[in-house]
Amino acid sequence: MQLPVLGEAATADRFLTSLPQACGPTGQVAKLPLPMSMEEAHQRGWDELDVVIVTGDAYIDHPSFAMSILGRVLEAAGFRVGIISQPNWHSCDDWRRFGRPKLFFGISAGNMDSMINHYTANRKVRNDDAYSPGGKIGLRPDRATLSYCQRAREAFKGVPVIAGGVEASLRRLAHYDYWSDKVRKSILFDSKADLVVFGMGENAIVEIAQRLQAGEPVKQLRDMRGVAYALGASETAPDDALVLPSYEEVLADKLQFAEATRIIHQETNPYNARRLIQWHSNQAVVVNPPQFPISEAAMDRIYGLPYTRQAHTSYREPIPSFEMIKDSVTIMRGCFGGCTFCSITAHQGRAIQSRSKASIVGEIESMAQDKKFKGTVSDIGGPTANMYQMKCTRPEVEATCRRQSCVHPKICKLLGVDHQPVIELMRAARQVDGVKKVLVASGIRMDLARQSPEYIRELTQHHVGGHLKVAPEHVDPDVLFKMRKPANDDFEFFADVFKEESQAAGKKQYLIPYFIASHPGSDLDAMINLAVFLKQNGYKPDQVQDFIPAPLDVATCMYYTGLDPFTKKPVFIAKGLRDRKTQRALMQFFKTENYFEVRDALRSAGRTDLIGDGCDCLIPSAPPREAVQRRRQDANARFRGEYVHTIPGTSNSDATSAAAGTGKKRKRQRRSRSSDGYRPGRKGAQ
Repeated sequence: MQLPVLGEAATADRFLTSLPQACGPTGQVAKLPLPMSMEEAHQRGWDELDVVIVTGDAYIDHPSFAMSILGRVLEAAGFRVGIISQPNWHSCDDWRRFGRPKLFFGISAGNMDSMINHYTANRKVRNDDAYSPGGKIGLRPDRATLSYCQRAREAFKGVPVIAGGVEASLRRLAHYDYWSDKVRKSILFDSKADLVVFGMGENAIVEIAQRLQAGEPVKQLRDMRGVAYALGASETAPDDALVLPSYEEVLADKLQFAEATRIIHQETNPYNARRLIQWHSNQAVVVNPPQFPISEAAMDRIYGLPYTRQAHTSYREPIPSFEMIKDSVTIMRGCFGGCTFCSITAHQGRAIQSRSKASIVGEIESMAQDKKFKGTVSDIGGPTANMYQMKCTRPEVEATCRRQSCVHPKICKLLGVDHQPVIELMRAARQVDGVKKVLVASGIRMDLARQSPEYIRELTQHHVGGHLKVAPEHVDPDVLFKMRKPANDDFEFFADVFKEESQAAGKKQYLIPYFIASHPGSDLDAMINLAVFLKQNGYKPDQVQDFIPAPLDVATCMYYTGLDPFTKKPVFIAKGLRDRKTQRALMQFFKTENYFEVRDALRSAGRTDLIGDGCDCLIPSAPPREAVQRRRQDANARFRGEYVHTIPGTSNSDATSAAAGTGKKRKRQRRSRSSDGYRPGRKGAQ
């Protein structure tokens, strides 16, 4: 089984560069959305489909949504594509909506892992789903990829099932699952998918469709980059693969889990990554090296396809995620930051893949022609807006590099950090007729921004809508090191310059910093230091991010094993619910309902100097009246009626009434329910 060699990287997106030239931003009328029913397919003159894409999200024909991009790319390559959005997974009827697809089912849980979509960091059910009409919950199952793949198998025997998206991508090998608190097998075994496409899938999905159309069986597609597959018990394993600790080993030994994580993340550079294999008993999962980064020309063609930029016409309620991004423009993908708690590098890759300025400005011009457009581009960015067109200046070194981050522990001297391309793009974008404001609302890497005062000035004077969200994440040096985030002085420098430039422009603008509670390495002292920093700088975060261990992340390995996978040194973990709640409370020490938790934490840490009425104190010495009332209400809610022993089959009120009755009545009740209670040694005991 031969893999492409390094020299073939230039033709890695040959399937994408063969697409028609961009037509969306040139002003041509956009086509209909891809069909969601057979009636819509007939409107296009289609009696059958080549590919049916199943997604856990509402279908929005906008290039910020993976299923829309993949569907449009396939359509541009000449394939007939249908979308099944948020199907009823209790039967396979929805999978039969278009009849038997000629080539394959493409399965994705959606833009997010379904478990993160459903549950908070405290494993409580979320109240809404941003990717569903009306924000309704319950329109997709837990572990949606599994259900969707199984229903596809049930609907039409023999049709290849190709899984992809974030959920499948990050679960392609044995992984720790936070919600079940155990190590799970590769998703390939549970889903029974023929292939998992990991990472960005445009190039892979076109190649799969073309090769299946040419008559190749799905097993022959195992030579592709960017795919993982399961070997049958009787199949021969490739002899050139790097062997990971087996599922049984990582299940039994956390040190082996940490070692597997280290190897997986060492093999993410597509220019030198090796094929991986992990045994699960007598079967194995094989993971081929990642796809090569795609070219600027391919990016332009992908984002230049004729998207309607609207939710499908069948929806009657607004979709929150669409309302947020409908006027945004993606300028790049990928991130070389390598933050341990973030899946972007693992999914989109470390190499930055950027669109041309002409393509981006063309899309904005097309938006400005829409009568519904109100003049504000809500965001021009990507995972990190100021990484646009940045890359390694020595490709021959990049081909052998195994660094996990190009900017940590310090910015690599070979990294090109020129901000001029993004500055020129920002200037061109705001000159488009019909555009009043162009905002940069996506992530900004502040250690990079520090390299360009001109960029900070341009950003502050022209591209902030009153508030700018930034993500320093923490202030403790040890925690920041484990996050692979820059030192806090980069944030402080950025905040000072931002304030100066805002004043110079005569604008009142504010930073909204985001911090994470309970990240591996963050102990009580670290959180108290963060609380003190917030107090000294006047920050009062309305929202607190709790660390959620997502599959495959390095920080997730730390959380599960208590070890840094690269050094094998112990890492402090706040695992208990009480510890996590305390860290949240410290970050919002100013809220009266958190008073007692903050006081207990400060006393426990020996920091009673922060309790008092001085200006440097976090909380007053005497609890506020509101805090006392809140504590009393919480206690009443917790214990109201709970002390009453309840007999199975009766309510609390029944039991209370029985207890208050006459002696004769109590005796009658005891006789009538003599077999209901737990009575050891008695016949009929339950």
